[in-house]
Amino acid sequence: MELQDPKMNGAPPADALGQRQEHKGFLPSHRPAPGRKPIEFKDFKGKTSFGMSVFNLSNAIMGSGVLGLAYAMAHTGVLFFLALLLCIALLSSYSIHLLLTCAGVVGIRAYEQLGQRALGPAGKVVVAAVICLHNVGAMSSYLFIIKSELPLVIGTFLDMDPEGGWFLKGNLLIIIVSVVIILPLALMRHLGYLGYTSGLSLTCMLFFLISVIYKKFQLGCAVGLNETEVESKSPTALPIQGLNRSCEARMFTVGSQMFYTVPIMAFAFVCHPEVLPIYTELCRPSKYRMQAVANVSIGAMFCMYGLTATFGYLTFYNSVEAEMLHMYSQQDLLILCVRLAVLLAVTLTVPVVLFPIRRALQQLLFPSRDFSWPRHVAIALILLVLVNVLVICVPNIRDIFGVIGSTSAPSLIFILPSIFYLRIVPSEVEPLYSWPKIQALCFGLLGVLFMAISLGFMFANWATGQKPVSGH
Repeated sequence: MELQDPKMNGAPPADALGQRQEHKGFLPSHRPAPGRKPIEFKDFKGKTSFGMSVFNLSNAIMGSGVLGLAYAMAHTGVLFFLALLLCIALLSSYSIHLLLTCAGVVGIRAYEQLGQRALGPAGKVVVAAVICLHNVGAMSSYLFIIKSELPLVIGTFLDMDPEGGWFLKGNLLIIIVSVVIILPLALMRHLGYLGYTSGLSLTCMLFFLISVIYKKFQLGCAVGLNETEVESKSPTALPIQGLNRSCEARMFTVGSQMFYTVPIMAFAFVCHPEVLPIYTELCRPSKYRMQAVANVSIGAMFCMYGLTATFGYLTFYNSVEAEMLHMYSQQDLLILCVRLAVLLAVTLTVPVVLFPIRRALQQLLFPSRDFSWPRHVAIALILLVLVNVLVICVPNIRDIFGVIGSTSAPSLIFILPSIFYLRIVPSEVEPLYSWPKIQALCFGLLGVLFMAISLGFMFANWATGQKPVSGH
């Protein structure tokens, strides 16, 4: 059913308020309140297909967090981990539903503008800051993997010590990758153009998953094996290793380290800064069509995350490290190809993550300016320089996962969408004490609780000098 644009002047008309179907169709073009400029998006044509949108959103979801999920399973247990992962996936889908509902009510497809509509100018600043914080952390984690893995891959390929030559220095390599690969892709004007590179990135990560499953059946239980033993391991040695008591999978594990690993899981499902930009460029945009894009993407990543974590954990059990690739032999040809695939995947993800940061900065600093190539290029250059400096200065990827996952991830998944829903959806459509708004309120409180518990346990570990067992 095609929806007519309601004529709004501060509030929707009475007949529109009585029809919940309004949220199903195309985003309406509302008349702004007196004194406000209309919010228009003239720089998009909505030509990105459903499949390309799924590729882009899936690529935004899946990143370096997949490498830490086996570590998270080791500190939560198999069943507990899968249950938590499913809960976070469902909560992420629900929060996207809240975002799309709010966008349908006010006709806005910019996260920052939703913040302004809900909380005023301060809300716009807060939302832009959270998006920038989260996505800069994501970009940092991706480049950190390039910094740590690319020297190993090149060194193995050339049969050289990774510390031997200047061209094997991680800090130099991330600068080269940023300039040669990431920057040209980040200069694309529309996010939809990156659908093909996102598809290639997902293919690389699918190869990573297949390889992890294969290595599980090849190695059996790899607990206690050093690199030489892993390389020379034969099928006849598998029963002996299987008798190792440490090769016992734990179904449930509860401890202080669990609250450090849960943020890694939450961080792995955050795609909310990319949702509205992808919605903007989606062909035939509607709430249900975009929700279907989100559900397909989240469901596919849930399957990939669950399988990767399970088979990675069942290979190394409690000895698994936060960066799982370091557990395998560096001389294994298959693992060398896997490292190359992961490096390519995370490299191609960086431009997708950069787009929402640039959009947030433009909404914050240049809200009424038309598109400008010099500004478009300058913002990308500044962001890449900033992230490269951050990666060179931060030595531990787990610090990035933990801190960012405990602050920005709950805000983007739980807190901000619930606030938007409570403030933007009119009381005539959903009364304050209606069940949907009570759900949204509980959803936001859950995010506050999640953030407080995660940060509390991390600060306690830092204060006592206790480090999570990661195998490092």
